[in-house]
Amino acid sequence: MATASDVSATPCSSSMTDKHVVYLGLGSNLGDKGSNIRLALEKIKELVGDVVRQSTLYVTQPWGFESENSFVNAVVCCHTSLSPRKLLAATQRIERDMGRTEKSENGVYHDRVIDIDILLYDDRRIAYPDLKIPHPLMLERDFVMTPLREIMPPEEFASLGKSGSPKKPKTIRKG
Repeated sequence: MATASDVSATPCSSSMTDKHVVYLGLGSNLGDKGSNIRLALEKIKELVGDVVRQSTLYVTQPWGFESENSFVNAVVCCHTSLSPRKLLAATQRIERDMGRTEKSENGVYHDRVIDIDILLYDDRRIAYPDLKIPHPLMLERDFVMTPLREIMPPEEFASLGKSGSPKKPKTIRKG
């Protein structure tokens, strides 16, 4: 698997017609957070597809709720043959298998062993009641945008937001 330091060596785009390029955001704020992320990555390889790039792990404060537990966050780029619906089912299965019992509802967030968000799926826009791609809050979340900037080609990253690249966050540190 390629890490952020290998970005130029491993293209995230897929020239294979049956593979899709997806970016996933991962977060954990319970238990051994680094191990939770590593286990989620193994399960992603098994159920989703090849992880071709992985960002640095970042330690961040909770976003959208109060908790004494900091998060470890990362973003990965994968090649998958799964449809968006099957990708959602696979990521939710990983969350359940790792012990996540509560999903966020109506903007109410909870501490969690693992959270996997589908950020991007090729250049598709999807708006189902239970699945929105691109992720509707990703541009507001430094814990997503900073690791995404690490692994996404600059020209693709710049096209994500109206104002180009977001500024470097102050509340985030590599961990």
